[in-house]
Amino acid sequence: MKKLLLFLSCLSVIFASAQKSVNITTQQYETLKQANQLDKTKQYNFTDLTIGKQLLKASQKAFSKSPSVICSCLVPLDTSFTLAMAPNDDGSTGLISLPFNFNFYGINYSSLFINNNGNISFATSYGTFSSSPFPDPSYLMIAPFWSDVDTRGHGAVYYKITPTAIIIKWDSVGYYSSMTDKLNTFQLIITDGTDPILPVGKNTAFCYGDMQWTTGAASSGIGGFGGAPATVGVNQGDGISYFQVGRFDNSGTAFDGPYGASDSVDWLDNQGMYFDVASVGNTPPVIINNTICDTIDVYTGDTTHTMLTYIDSVEFNIGVSTPEADQTVNAALSCTSYPANFSYTLSKTTPTYKEYACKFIVAGLPVGIYPINITATDNGVPAAITERTIYIRNNYDASLAVGISNIVQPSSISIYPNPANETIAVKHNFTSASTLTLSNMLGQNVMTAQLATQQQSIDISSLIKGVYFATITSKEGKSKTIKIVKK
Repeated sequence: MKKLLLFLSCLSVIFASAQKSVNITTQQYETLKQANQLDKTKQYNFTDLTIGKQLLKASQKAFSKSPSVICSCLVPLDTSFTLAMAPNDDGSTGLISLPFNFNFYGINYSSLFINNNGNISFATSYGTFSSSPFPDPSYLMIAPFWSDVDTRGHGAVYYKITPTAIIIKWDSVGYYSSMTDKLNTFQLIITDGTDPILPVGKNTAFCYGDMQWTTGAASSGIGGFGGAPATVGVNQGDGISYFQVGRFDNSGTAFDGPYGASDSVDWLDNQGMYFDVASVGNTPPVIINNTICDTIDVYTGDTTHTMLTYIDSVEFNIGVSTPEADQTVNAALSCTSYPANFSYTLSKTTPTYKEYACKFIVAGLPVGIYPINITATDNGVPAAITERTIYIRNNYDASLAVGISNIVQPSSISIYPNPANETIAVKHNFTSASTLTLSNMLGQNVMTAQLATQQQSIDISSLIKGVYFATITSKEGKSKTIKIVKK
């Protein structure tokens, strides 16, 4: 205690000469943070935090350890990424120049700071570890997950710059203080508005992998939850141009919109959200679905694997949200090609969030693709509209119908449903005595099963959610691999 008091006394001399920023080592900062002695009016600049490309070689081994992605929203790490910062708590990069202009509510920016605590900023870096709800006049910030990220125990922050975009990824990061029992993976993409990495008309994306914690101990969190919620959203700092997706402080999948009760972080798992923050004025609604990609595969005629989810129909949820606190949102859903086969009910409703339970029946329909159109509208002035189409692809498999022989194309395998929850059906044209191997993104074999027939069900309930490579190998040594998603 005496050493701590002596240290704080010496450090106060440094503080006395500072106006808004303080140069400090990471160890000095940690001592102040643990003692709850940080001055929230000061900007702390770490003198011993190494950043930038000089750490790229040391970080390349971590690329193959990155957790996997769903629906290609998360961009996989490779050696084209740069390590943003050495392992740290509450640190930031220096000012990073961009080769393009990013339009943020009518103002063009060509440089930014990456902040360890799950956000980027433009005017100055931020080390604030307890987040605030938006709008907030104190911060000019884009925050895919603003909370107390601590990479000293596990994970890191990377970025990749292209001529028209920057991708920033918080990969398997822990929380304060150096906790590694729960890890989060999330990503931010901003572009010049023309890059095809995002849908047309969007210049910002939040993408999520597995999200396991919300709050660090310095923000009154216990075991990664409780205390000050994590904030997801965008804030220009003028009280007018902002939006909030939600605030998260617990585990589970509960979500009631951006401004209701605190939400559950597992709801973010595998989410992809796309925004346009270039225009000043009313922010359009956001259409959200965290369990499917743009296309859902359905297999009809399967009389042998009726335990599978997507056989003759598919069920899915669609959420629509207005990011602004003083608005309401509604949506219209339709299938113009076969309206009688599509139905939905309003399963959750708040003024700022609606969730619809949807069902599409493909039994008896021709092989083909059937679009489901979603149009979300808010009550802003003028009203803003967001549209999205989800495609149902009917893969009628005649070989699975009663009385029809099993005919498989040469060198073909199929695994469905994909994504899957508990069970997958594996179909192949190799010899009956074949082997199925599932490997994770690290290349590690996580499951092996003998395939006694050319069509077999496999229980994958023991696997954690993520992306796997399924390889079928015949006894002659022939093999083929397909990527599958475990939800």
